[in-house]
Amino acid sequence: MTTTPPEPDQPFGAGQPPYPGEQQPAAPYGAYPTSPGGQPPQRQAPPAQPSSIALAVKLMYAGAVLSVLSLIYSFTTLGSLKDDIRAELLKNDTTVSQSTIDAAYAVTITIAVVFGLIGALLWVWMAWKNGQGRSWARVVATVLGAFNLIGLLFTAAGSNSETVTVISSVISVVLAVVILVLLWKKESSDFYSAAEASRRMY
Repeated sequence: MTTTPPEPDQPFGAGQPPYPGEQQPAAPYGAYPTSPGGQPPQRQAPPAQPSSIALAVKLMYAGAVLSVLSLIYSFTTLGSLKDDIRAELLKNDTTVSQSTIDAAYAVTITIAVVFGLIGALLWVWMAWKNGQGRSWARVVATVLGAFNLIGLLFTAAGSNSETVTVISSVISVVLAVVILVLLWKKESSDFYSAAEASRRMY
């Protein structure tokens, strides 16, 4: 086999085939990896939600609505709440001042509003992240469901708990239990695994 000599103005070895075993230059740093066909890998679309996840997400939004309704209802009982606070403070101290009663009333209202809004936002956040197939969100939803059950036990044990409050807590716990059953079904677990694999592709 003969080889063509290089032109006078070309360096020695130019135009010659590589020696056996000689490696080609590596791709420049930062180049996209290619598939066997030489094309960059295609970005995979996120997997579709199974019926169990879709229903769980809807129920989570229903839980958020329930939290907002409970908060609105609490505002309709502000008058009796202030009377209850006054009676409780006077029971412990008959010389309590009106300013102390007003301060305790304001703190109680603030706590109720903050916790009501946080509860609604947690429902929405869990619906969003579990709908995306985030495995950690399913674990967080499970922990929050356990806290919800504990809250119901404390509410039911309270002697001053109103019937509406107890019913709202029971509905919230039932929602949480149904949602967790849906989130831990096999088709839901497959969805979380597929979603995580899809995110690792890019």
